[in-house]
Amino acid sequence: MRVFVSVLGVCLFFGVFAVRVARAESAGAPRVPTVAILANRDDPDSVNLARYYATRRGLPESAIVALPMPLTEQITWSEFVVTIWNPLLREAVARGWMLASLREETDFVGRTRIVSAGHRLDALVVCRGVPLRIDHDPTRYDPATNPLTSNGALRTNVGAVDSELALLAVDNSPIAAFVPNPLFQQDRPSALALEQIIPVGRLDGPTLDQAKDLVDRALRAEQTGLAGRAYVDIGGPHRHGDEWLAACATELASLGFETDVDREGATLAPHARFDAPALYFGWYAGTINGPFLAPDFRFPPGAVALHIHSYSADSLRSPTRGWAGPLVAKGVTATFGNVTEPYLEFTHQPHLLLRALARGETLGRAALYSVNCLSWQAIVIGDPLYRPFAVSADQQWNDRKNLTAEAETYARIRRMRLLVAAGRGDEARALGAAGLARNPSLALALTQASLQQSADALAAARGSLGIFDALRRIRAEDRPLVFAAARACRAAGDEAMGLRLMKRLLDDAKAPKEFRIAALPYAADLARATGDTKLSATWAAEHALLTAPPPPPPPAPAQNKS
Repeated sequence: MRVFVSVLGVCLFFGVFAVRVARAESAGAPRVPTVAILANRDDPDSVNLARYYATRRGLPESAIVALPMPLTEQITWSEFVVTIWNPLLREAVARGWMLASLREETDFVGRTRIVSAGHRLDALVVCRGVPLRIDHDPTRYDPATNPLTSNGALRTNVGAVDSELALLAVDNSPIAAFVPNPLFQQDRPSALALEQIIPVGRLDGPTLDQAKDLVDRALRAEQTGLAGRAYVDIGGPHRHGDEWLAACATELASLGFETDVDREGATLAPHARFDAPALYFGWYAGTINGPFLAPDFRFPPGAVALHIHSYSADSLRSPTRGWAGPLVAKGVTATFGNVTEPYLEFTHQPHLLLRALARGETLGRAALYSVNCLSWQAIVIGDPLYRPFAVSADQQWNDRKNLTAEAETYARIRRMRLLVAAGRGDEARALGAAGLARNPSLALALTQASLQQSADALAAARGSLGIFDALRRIRAEDRPLVFAAARACRAAGDEAMGLRLMKRLLDDAKAPKEFRIAALPYAADLARATGDTKLSATWAAEHALLTAPPPPPPPAPAQNKS
């Protein structure tokens, strides 16, 4: 991803609204959100998804706008204006979603001009089947409409459909380059800015069922809260991105999520610990890789994942191409991407996104808080009404009887981490002990042993880790946790148990090559420390064999010349 120095100091005139939107709420009753659901009338799955979302969110069918559109992910500006922008604009005005009047003229792109006093939409939901991106059109490119195009990198009008639709209430906005987002990093945005910009989220993915899962998993998480661990993958090609991700790690710790931070230059290794990733922020690879590719890997309900990459969402129809589509296929609830090169500064900034979500913002609003421009390349995949932190950590813990056994384990771990942060370590360890007695768990045992070791209770830590020594079978998904337990055993003074665990891992003929390469050096060192020099040499030799460069190809046979 190329870095482009921000020129957001350039301000564009949006126009001043004469009328402010009044949003009355019934006293004592929650307000039903005002939502527009956009579907492709020519795609039965798109209409099906729109109806499914309306039903699940308790919205009237009148919220659906089904328009005839192309069936391709990429369209031209003419197709976008004629089949999406203008008809959606007319419907939004007719249905009272926008306080605007239509004019009889069009702008330089062909969009109907309006006199606008803003919108009253909480969100615009774009359904699978609606085109994804708009191709560059040199015939509609006019650099005079936007001073930002003085920079050569921005001399394009290619863009994401969803990012354009966020400006539906803005008359005559430029399509060359991008438009600065007035909601960016605004903790207390003005009513004027809120009335200009529409939160947009897309329900999309490789299959219709996976797109529907985005809805179901969001609703489930809003009832029970996020339960799992957090993972931050730092070590990308540019300083700004690493700074954003480092800020994420700090924020996650304050929220109580047990967080693994990887600072290696590569993305997460296939053998990395990756159980229950409720929150993932990382970069930088063109195609999904690492632990995400494990055959049985699935995100827990409500999971939010962001992988920074230039073309992470250039298509959402493939379970293997890029990141956004594959993450949806793996069960993520909310993710983000770019339909083409955005330049790093103009992507969703993960630390700002996390900050807004953590204070209770919806996905759509948090996304707008975290991206500094619109009419550009970044999109949101997920229900824009989704609130990952609708349930607080305290509320989740108080209602833990409603959680699955696995979710209760991770809610307990979060509770323990928050207690430690509050200086109540004894309570945290007592909570861990109670959990291990009631619902033994490898993840909980690792957390408990870590807290006990921090309190210099090494004997207790060794006792907690005994659950690993007693395992009858090590499943593929348990290998990273057992590896972590072997290291924890050594730190707790029980190298013999650690060696037993490493031997069980490496005696497994099904352990993949990548895992063996990662585990063998540590195992060899541990065996040497326990005095088993023969085993140490055996493992060291295996590692040398697995990592040796391939032999050179044999020379080509000489050709006889007549």
